[in-house]
Amino acid sequence: MKIPSLKIDNLIAKVPVVQGGMGVGISLSSLAGAVAKNGGIGVLSGVEIGFDEPDYFSNKKEANIRALKKHIRKAKALSNGGIIGINLMTVLNDFEELVKESIKEKIDIIFSGAGLPINLPKFTKGSNTKIAPIVSSSKAAKIICKKWDKKYNVIPDAIVVEGPDAGGHLGFKKENLQDQDFSLINIIKDVLETIKPFEEKYNKPIPIIAGGGIDNGKDIGDILMAGASGVQIGTRFIATDECDASDKFKENLLQCKSEDIVIINSPVGMIGRAISNDFLDAVSSNTKRPIGCISNCLKPCIPTQAPYCIAEALINAQKGYMENGFAFAGAKAYKVDKIIPVKTLMDNLMTETKSYLDNKY
Repeated sequence: MKIPSLKIDNLIAKVPVVQGGMGVGISLSSLAGAVAKNGGIGVLSGVEIGFDEPDYFSNKKEANIRALKKHIRKAKALSNGGIIGINLMTVLNDFEELVKESIKEKIDIIFSGAGLPINLPKFTKGSNTKIAPIVSSSKAAKIICKKWDKKYNVIPDAIVVEGPDAGGHLGFKKENLQDQDFSLINIIKDVLETIKPFEEKYNKPIPIIAGGGIDNGKDIGDILMAGASGVQIGTRFIATDECDASDKFKENLLQCKSEDIVIINSPVGMIGRAISNDFLDAVSSNTKRPIGCISNCLKPCIPTQAPYCIAEALINAQKGYMENGFAFAGAKAYKVDKIIPVKTLMDNLMTETKSYLDNKY
């Protein structure tokens, strides 16, 4: 069986894999460019993307915009004509500015979650940039489709559905994570039903890209058979030569065991999935104390009440200073056992998927 391409309007990815946007600084131009070059959709993370600029702490907004432009251009150059996207969370304080600058740089697609990107079409109107909200429920998908339809006369070009096994911040309550009613497959089916009226009204398909805990070809095959048009994979791309994280960050992933994957309470009021370490142990035992805000990055964060600065912790981790930071990761992170080139990973995943689907049909 031939694995179908992922079509998002006029964009066609030969490999139906979207590399998840991972911040701070885990998926930048090196990783995104390599994924796009090999037929998938490479995605930059826009979260504090200027963290490595020399004037980041004194001139944060300008540093982020400068780095955004730099990484989009570099990723496009590396991609050999492939598809480059960017993940911009709606809770970013500079969300609108980063969206506008991404469009100016002719980014192919903007993925946006961590809230409902209700006004996103206002910025992309008249451009060739596609827009894809990230949701964790059919309810959220319906709200976005209704709002965009009514206010802007558009619908999403694609929708990313993130399930409860994803890494990073999760759009679920802690008690729902093990509830089968909230499984990724069930959410996909609900979203597919929810979007039908909008697809019919606009005579346009809304491809579903599903992610969260996808580790191998069987996982991909099951997602495609459930009706999704593609998959989003984050954690497995950390363990690649081209990933923008430090070697120590990657080694931290390779060394983790199943019991090390934990649910944490983020300073921004959401739960998240991460790899446990001494830093997070100190946080959970209340031995960390508010130390101020280095970046004013997220709207929901109240620095005076936060036990630590999440931007600082993630920047430290990206650079390998794990004693002062931590790594987000998906539920199956413990299965990753070696670092390989992006091309090898994508080839392996597609070979596994084809074999699995061939046996199914």
